Amino acid sequence: MRAAFHKMHGLGNDFVVVDERDRSLDLTPRRIAALMDRKRGIGADQFVTLSRPDIQAEDGNADVNVRFFNPDGGEAGACGNASRCVAALLARESDARSFTLRTQAGLLAARVHGAGEQGEARVTVDMGRPQLDWRAVPLAQKADTLRLPLAGEPAALSMGNPHVTFFVDDIAASSAGPEIEVHELFPQRVNAGFARIDAPDRMRLRVWERGAGFTLACGSGACAAVVNAARRGLGERRMTVEADGGELLIEWAPDDHVLMTGPAAFAFEGVVDLEAFPR
Repeated sequence: MRAAFHKMHGLGNDFVVVDERDRSLDLTPRRIAALMDRKRGIGADQFVTLSRPDIQAEDGNADVNVRFFNPDGGEAGACGNASRCVAALLARESDARSFTLRTQAGLLAARVHGAGEQGEARVTVDMGRPQLDWRAVPLAQKADTLRLPLAGEPAALSMGNPHVTFFVDDIAASSAGPEIEVHELFPQRVNAGFARIDAPDRMRLRVWERGAGFTLACGSGACAAVVNAARRGLGERRMTVEADGGELLIEWAPDDHVLMTGPAAFAFEGVVDLEAFPR
């Protein structure tokens, strides 16, 4: 079975996007992990599938169903950079510029503004409301999500996937990422962000993503970091977040929704023989 794919990225956070709107593909977790192998497969930080939405869904109408998978084949609830890429792909297919994506984290509204400085699409995604309760993160035990009982007292929340943010003076502290991901406090593992506040409206951020390691940018991690900075009184509700791959603009709006704006770029397209990869 052969399948077409798009290779896309948001600030270097790269994705393989596969379209299942016209036919279902035999994409098991093992096969997805093999396709994402950078030595033997296509290679990516995450794998993204598109399918037709259920028009009778109780949560409302969507233009497309979107699923995100980590390099180990496990499913992720949300991915901000990939959501921007999906919106850019939908805009390429039609004259529309506003879209609704149905994800495991809920419905996400996206708006494609046009080309940025490097020719990429400029996209805003409403990532929804941050979930601040310890059960929503989730944590293994009751704790104050503003200051977790860990060294460095990080703040935690869910943006459809679990995030913890450490506020540090030196980004080199991010070397603790692998240990934090699998800490017993996080039963679903966790994305670990390390943020340095450079100004009330600006931060430097690195994120160790569960199942992927350090990536050049993490959209949901940037959202979590800005919300947590505002909760702690360390930053404003609208901040520019500098990742290794570039900058995102994050705004925690008055209605509690988090808006993420940044680029989405097409790298190349291809066709892959799925049967060449283990099922």
